[in-house]
Amino acid sequence: MSKTYEDLANLDRVVHEPARLAILTALSGCLSADFTFLRSVIGLTGGNLNTHLTTLETAGLVLLRKRFEGKVPHTSVSLTANGRRAIDGHWEQLTALRREAHSRQMRARLQSAPAESSSG
Repeated sequence: MSKTYEDLANLDRVVHEPARLAILTALSGCLSADFTFLRSVIGLTGGNLNTHLTTLETAGLVLLRKRFEGKVPHTSVSLTANGRRAIDGHWEQLTALRREAHSRQMRARLQSAPAESSSG
């Protein structure tokens, strides 16, 4: 098994799942976000978003704050310090994997390219 494949296999599945990756990425750009805002930006149903947020909260990656304004419930979501490290580290891993894949592709192209003739 290649190192690149092992690195891919070792990605954190809690973070790497597409909906959770989108949630964490959206949260990485702000201090906190309202549940309704996240739902609209990410395009999940309320139930789906709630399920993913519960997974992220259980993993210690996000903090949910629930409050009421009058009789209307409001939930805000923010990254924990562990969540910020996780999403930053995840994108660094993906960038490194992309660079490695590109480098391997370039080496393969160079190895398979016909040798240039030195005759003139």
